[in-house]
Amino acid sequence: MLKDVAGAVSADRQKAMISTLVGFGTRHTGSETKSDKRGIGAARRWIASEFNSISKDCGGRLKVEMPSAVVTAERLAGPTEVVNVLGILPGTTDPGRVIVISGHYDSRVSDAKNFTSDAPGANDDASGTAAVIEAARVLCKRQFPATLVFAALAGEEQGLLGGKILADYSISKGWFVEANLNNDIVGNTEGIGGARDNTHVRVFSEGTRSTETPEQANTRRYNGGEVDSPSRNLARYMDRIADDYLTNLDVVMVYRTDRYSRGGDQVEMLRAGFPAVRVTEAVENYTRQHQDLRTENGIRYGDVIEGVDFAYLAQVTRLNVVTMAALASAPRPPVGVKIAGAVSADTTVSWTPSADAAAYRVWWRGTTEPTWRQSRVATGGELKLMGINIDDMFFGVSAISADGYESPVVFPGPAGTFERGGVKKE
Repeated sequence: MLKDVAGAVSADRQKAMISTLVGFGTRHTGSETKSDKRGIGAARRWIASEFNSISKDCGGRLKVEMPSAVVTAERLAGPTEVVNVLGILPGTTDPGRVIVISGHYDSRVSDAKNFTSDAPGANDDASGTAAVIEAARVLCKRQFPATLVFAALAGEEQGLLGGKILADYSISKGWFVEANLNNDIVGNTEGIGGARDNTHVRVFSEGTRSTETPEQANTRRYNGGEVDSPSRNLARYMDRIADDYLTNLDVVMVYRTDRYSRGGDQVEMLRAGFPAVRVTEAVENYTRQHQDLRTENGIRYGDVIEGVDFAYLAQVTRLNVVTMAALASAPRPPVGVKIAGAVSADTTVSWTPSADAAAYRVWWRGTTEPTWRQSRVATGGELKLMGINIDDMFFGVSAISADGYESPVVFPGPAGTFERGGVKKE
């Protein structure tokens, strides 16, 4: 199934999507909302119509929601309605568990307050929006235990406003958000100076949870977990997906929440306690980001469609599609993961068994190794690892379904749980 959904992604469809989005002139969050030809309003109505069209092709199962909020922000001229467009594919047996793919459909030029000039936003972030819509088209035709949410967000360029609306909406719905894959700037392969890379994609993930309490931080500092947040283990999961199911695309894990001193909508999901990563092209071209359309000293500035490599964008979309399908088909990540074995030659790993898991896999690795290396399958809720010293290794547990789909690895305790640890449940 995973190879089939990867093969269904169409670069040509994504090119047509981005052409339409660029054709709205500007998609600045504060731009025109009444016109059907120009501005953010036309863009969001078109995205909603795309989701509705996709829904018709899959029996009406994709539900369109448009959560919004009136926001005042420094980069907006005044109170402005910020509207997200969501396509929601309900899960069959575990609908409260949610996998989200997101990208922002708003755009900007050099002055973030300028809502009138043309701002094509072809790569930042029509590329991410096209990944969201194409993922919806491909995955809507199948059924999954968990719910899939395809989120086109607004207001990113004015301060991650759409990300905050998405996080608040998720909390209001009581969703167990297992993963947010935020795709922001995912279609360019030519960097500054002409360097090209169409075989790598970066996945950024936070090391320690944004919601970590002082007490949890003290435990983590002593026992480990600095590189094992749920977001970090989600990144490792995507790395393994690329190795197993994709050709000529390798995930480069970056141990940062986002690029240096920069941010994306996944930050607001992290602040709400949800696991989230940022997916971004391997080499960025800063002459094409947040720039007025112009030519200076022979350099063409501006985020135009000619800067998008559609074959590469399709590859990145495949990574997202396969990751979502795999996550939604697997059981929930284990809860109650614990380790014991102080002053012992052996380590005991335990967890709370769940009805949706047929088996579990206990993982371990050296404390300086970046990825999980060794594992053993187990049933029940405990496994004793004879001769493996708790002091020298990090440990984790993943859950396996009856048909072989596997969850991300969960590191023991609050540092690694996929639950909204460290925040008050509403």
